[in-house]
Amino acid sequence: MTAVDIIKDIKAKKLKPIYLLHGDESYYIDLISDYLEENVLSEAEKSFNQTIFYGKDADVMSVLNASKRYPMMSDYQLVMVKEAQELKIDKAAEQFQAYCENPLKSTILVLCHKYGKFDKRKKVYKVIEKNGLVFESASIYDNKVPAWIEDFIKSKGYHINHTAAALLGEYLGNDLSKVANELEKLMLNVAKGQEIGTKEVQDNIGISKEYNVFELQNALSKRDVFKANQIVNYFEANPKANPMVLVMGNLAGYFTKILKYHYIKDKSQAAREMGVNPYFLKDYEFAAKNYPLGKTFEVISLLREYDLKSKGVDSTGNTEAGDLMKELVYKIIH
Repeated sequence: MTAVDIIKDIKAKKLKPIYLLHGDESYYIDLISDYLEENVLSEAEKSFNQTIFYGKDADVMSVLNASKRYPMMSDYQLVMVKEAQELKIDKAAEQFQAYCENPLKSTILVLCHKYGKFDKRKKVYKVIEKNGLVFESASIYDNKVPAWIEDFIKSKGYHINHTAAALLGEYLGNDLSKVANELEKLMLNVAKGQEIGTKEVQDNIGISKEYNVFELQNALSKRDVFKANQIVNYFEANPKANPMVLVMGNLAGYFTKILKYHYIKDKSQAAREMGVNPYFLKDYEFAAKNYPLGKTFEVISLLREYDLKSKGVDSTGNTEAGDLMKELVYKIIH
């Protein structure tokens, strides 16, 4: 089941006695748990029937004792363990499993196990799977972020064009909680019905219109020395907004896709195999012409070399980020 499916079931009062929400991506865990917290009980019912624990400060027996209580003047009680990855379940494993084998139907026990997967080898995992609901929130791949942004914006009644979504994806990364937060702020400043383009993104997210990683990739693909140096100079003057580690990561991903493009025999399948939006495939086709296979390998090798130098490894000269970026861009283009 997807997070949307689970929320639909909760809305329809198709509730489970135990929810195990786990995985590397916290966004969907928060989305489901917040919906449960806000909608299962009325404000009046929450006073007597809602108990929130935090894994680091709680113990298993306290959680179980709360779960075994009956609700007061309500059909359900909600027991939620936030940061459940910190809860020492193994200290009372038998008691915990025993409860999960026969959970109280009037209790909704929610375990928010963030930043990693629950150990599926444990017997209790299978028990919860059988008697409750297990949802794994996996990290999204970087190349899927622009499409996720478009879907998120659409679900809110707005529209964003492909270029703006790609720019946001490059700039914000794949932390969906961070992405969603920035998108919410962006939509506050855009009228419904108005298409969100790069201008709206640049005006409201704090991305420079001309000097960002997306534009640096574009300048490098064209081997535009002047524009690339302008951008690198801007990065040097604004290091907090454009940390070298972020720039290097983006460039590495970009040239790795160009390398993949060279090896794809059936170019009609290139967008799918590279994991890019077909709208941007022409940009990679153009870049591949300017960076033949041998040169692409050389660029990827340079990126590794300068990434190490930026960390003080194998560096005999200046390790200032701005100087290293200038050297790197020069060697990439020439």
